[in-house]
Amino acid sequence: MDVFAVVMSTKDLITNRLREAFTPESLDVTDESHLHEGHAGHRPGGETHFRVYIVSPAFQGKSRIERHRMINAALSAELAGSVHALAIHAQAPGEAAS
Repeated sequence: MDVFAVVMSTKDLITNRLREAFTPESLDVTDESHLHEGHAGHRPGGETHFRVYIVSPAFQGKSRIERHRMINAALSAELAGSVHALAIHAQAPGEAAS
């Protein structure tokens, strides 16, 4: 590894893992840590609470719970570490936003 490699933010790590796992048609990862100051799991510097909007063919025919489990599995390292909360909005292409 390059000595001068830039350490990725948690948001970038989440984005990259979801892109690799699901090849999404659209993906938006938002750090909402600032909204949780003073609440459980918040740390100075943030990067603890995230919201994910993802549309991927991988979710076709899957239930909401199955989709969440798929995402949780792809992000297991982050969820076991620095991420305290993850709000998930996962859809297959062509589904109406909920």
